[in-house]
Amino acid sequence: MRQNTPCSGPLSRRSFLEIGGLSACGLGLGEIERLRAESTPPGETSSDTSVIFVWLPGGPPHMEMYDMKPDAPSDYRGEFRPIPTNVSGLDVCELMPLHTRCADRFNIVRSVRHSFSDHGGGHKRFLTGRKPAEPTGFVNDAPMAGSLAIKSLEGRRKRGALPGYIALVKKNRHAVDVYSFGSAYLGVNTHPFIVHADPNEDGFKIESLAVDSKMVDRLDDRVGLLKGIDSLRRDLDSGGVFSSRDHFNTQALEMLGSAEVSEAFDLSREDDRLRERYGRHSWGQRAVLARRLVEAGASFVTVVMENPYVSGVKSLKNGTYNWDSHAVNCHLFDDARVRLPIYDRVITAMVEDLYDRGLDKRVLLVVTGEFGRTPRLRTQVGSHTKVNQPGRDHWPSAMSMLLAGGGMRTGQVIGATNKKGEHPVSRTMTPNDVWATIYHHLGIDFERTFNDYGGRPMPILPFGQPIRECLPA
Repeated sequence: MRQNTPCSGPLSRRSFLEIGGLSACGLGLGEIERLRAESTPPGETSSDTSVIFVWLPGGPPHMEMYDMKPDAPSDYRGEFRPIPTNVSGLDVCELMPLHTRCADRFNIVRSVRHSFSDHGGGHKRFLTGRKPAEPTGFVNDAPMAGSLAIKSLEGRRKRGALPGYIALVKKNRHAVDVYSFGSAYLGVNTHPFIVHADPNEDGFKIESLAVDSKMVDRLDDRVGLLKGIDSLRRDLDSGGVFSSRDHFNTQALEMLGSAEVSEAFDLSREDDRLRERYGRHSWGQRAVLARRLVEAGASFVTVVMENPYVSGVKSLKNGTYNWDSHAVNCHLFDDARVRLPIYDRVITAMVEDLYDRGLDKRVLLVVTGEFGRTPRLRTQVGSHTKVNQPGRDHWPSAMSMLLAGGGMRTGQVIGATNKKGEHPVSRTMTPNDVWATIYHHLGIDFERTFNDYGGRPMPILPFGQPIRECLPA
């Protein structure tokens, strides 16, 4: 990285063409139904479990969050101090006080590592469970785990129900390759249904589900109805690929008219006090929506929490839009003073809400980014501030993450790094062990295979085992 050149963070090397997102900006719902039906093994079912996967792109600083080293040298430990939680031995950053009262309801894993330090390589390595062929760029050569999960669970989805795999992201960051969410050889039918509208905005709605009631009554007139749903059809035939108007379109329109689907996306049904507890901004309201979606039957919901300076959160000159806290991008500690309290509020609200609603056995919550940050601080001139400021660079050799729910034993710190936070010294794991834990929760045999482009059978995971401490008691 050149001196004083900002790290761009997780950006796609492709243009932001919405070529794969199963949303109003991607495949029409009729095509989703058709493609899924073509590949669903008849009668295949799975247990009623779900995952909320919170993705923190850019790489959250493990030594400012869950793996603080107060006794390390000053050029390692940073400015913040750890505070105790309601679990002995589980300390968190002083900027996350709400974590202290519910630590008995989550686990912190401190010893996951891999070897890809580029954002693109890190995304692909973590999200696919495989070493990518290209260490940079965001276009997958293997399926993202969410696609593998939903492919394995196709038999669970009922006609007219919610999409099984949903991603909640920011508009203009919602192309499927921005965060390496691509499905590679599994095909576009396993891409997520992407929702990019801001749930915190007045009048929030999912355009492809906003169908006039009079139009819903005309389901038999499929062609006329489809012509009336501009948002659904806008890009559908742009490449001349999808032209069929068969009975799968009728199924899609039944989904559009489904009270179950519309209610799941209707945040006005939530108590205002609970919405305030999460935070009235895009992070908080996407988190509320994720809980509503898994409660309504979605199997895998990804929530991207990237830029906190939205939805009324005041922008910080020496902050940065994602978690990529190089000194050239931001003042690490000033950015954290704004970012971490917002994160603290949202994540603990998710944890407590899952337990309060009795979803803690059915729903597994996983919160992570693609890697950690360099244990040793670095000072550089900020590209925006033009003054020297502290930051940390990319560090895949150690990272921390939070897991909650899933019926697992909680209140644990799993694994440890050395005194400077550089690398694991106990319970060394890889992202594959995290995915094995997730697949285990979903009832998926991760040794099952799917054929790649060349027709070769590829296992869901080439290696990895469920984290034993995170298995149900």
